[in-house]
Amino acid sequence: MPLPSRRLRAALLATASLTLVAATLPTPEPLGIGDRLFPYLGNPGYDVLSYDISLTYKGANTKPLEAVTTIDARTTAPLERINLDFARGTVRSVEVDGLNAGFATAREDLIVRAPVRLPSGAHVRITVRHTSDPAGEKANGGWVPTADGLAMANQADAAHRVFPGNDHPADKAYFTFRVTAPDDLTVVAGGLPAGKRHHAGATTWTYRTRHPMATELAQVSIGRSAVLRRTGPNGLPVRDVVPAADRAKLEPWLKKTPGQLAWMEKQVGPYPFETYGLLVADTETGFELETQTLSLFERSLFTGTGYPEWYVDSVMVHELAHQWFGNSVSPRSWSDLWLNEGHATWYEARYAEEHAGKPLERRMKDAYARSDAWRAAGGPPAHPDVPTPDHKISLFRPVVYDGSALILYALRKEIGTVAFDRLERTWVREHRDGSATTRQFTDLASATAGRDLTVFFDGWLYGKKTPPMPGHPDWRSRTPRSAADGQGPARAPKPE
Repeated sequence: MPLPSRRLRAALLATASLTLVAATLPTPEPLGIGDRLFPYLGNPGYDVLSYDISLTYKGANTKPLEAVTTIDARTTAPLERINLDFARGTVRSVEVDGLNAGFATAREDLIVRAPVRLPSGAHVRITVRHTSDPAGEKANGGWVPTADGLAMANQADAAHRVFPGNDHPADKAYFTFRVTAPDDLTVVAGGLPAGKRHHAGATTWTYRTRHPMATELAQVSIGRSAVLRRTGPNGLPVRDVVPAADRAKLEPWLKKTPGQLAWMEKQVGPYPFETYGLLVADTETGFELETQTLSLFERSLFTGTGYPEWYVDSVMVHELAHQWFGNSVSPRSWSDLWLNEGHATWYEARYAEEHAGKPLERRMKDAYARSDAWRAAGGPPAHPDVPTPDHKISLFRPVVYDGSALILYALRKEIGTVAFDRLERTWVREHRDGSATTRQFTDLASATAGRDLTVFFDGWLYGKKTPPMPGHPDWRSRTPRSAADGQGPARAPKPE
């Protein structure tokens, strides 16, 4: 048999080399950044700089939306594959730097084969054409159907059920949303408006964030909504998005926001973002959510008859406080969640004391009495138990709400009010637009107090039992009667 030509031999050699490379690459598998609570969340090897997310909604909130997600990122290690978190959608195609790229899925990862090996430090643009499916269990998060459209509830690990990305708060990025919907609907998203274009019975609305955002804080509202505008402290634009039929009924609540903003600024310093407001959605989620610049609230919180005014006010302040604690300063890992929820609960409780005569000390004494039960049921505040796989929101237990606000109460008792207030302001100023750890908070607290607080924090953050309360040696933590003792309340105490 004669030998093949030189050109054919070269082609065969190249083909054999590609086959060999493909054979030596490991089987695609889901990756994570090592978060103890969500081991497959986030992805190594790159840092997302920005997301540009285009969504087309045709009027039915049970049908998939057509979508294009463009991710600009910088590699932090050489990459032949790029893992993205993504589930609950169909991937049509993927491009890397304009070139078609192969892809596969494994669990809740979309795994992209780069056309060429990417060196560390390279800029890369990934474009994914896909659908975004609102179907699925509401309790798992992602899209939330409302009476007339959709909203988002992505905490803690559900943004990748809406769009592909690096779904972990350690990797924050800038966002652009381009949402096309029928002309009779209104679209609002996190950030500020950046244009609106009408075409063939539909409108494309564009919004951009001016500050980096964690994926779990993204928000897009589509519905028959009224957008109400007012001015907050220092000229801050405040916009609320509410069901159009409820605008008059909700106004007594919405007009409170500028005063609440002024109160929070008095506590910790300037509001950290470009706008703020409430998204009141006609849906039942069982929670409210601090989505960045546009906090999500259930309509029934304001229109129901079971909640006194002070309670609703305190929930509003809770989500507002998150804009500083959890949004501007995001947790580096989900074990740092106590920093988000403990601070939001702390300012919620202090607002209720100052504006409704609900004593902070009484609430903290009650929390202390229940704290051992909360720790037994959910783990210590800074080392919470892993959430159940079929109900990830179970991470949000009482120990990270009042159980963590109790730590801040103890810390203020330990170091004094002046040092505590200075710590709070320094924390949000130094870590603005970033993510931070529990260790960074405890180190800053020690530096602010002028003494080592390691022993204090070890007990309060990681102990199975609640340490003695500074200034209140008579306080006692009750022995839990059953596992149910550790399950409530999750936020404010039950309304009186």
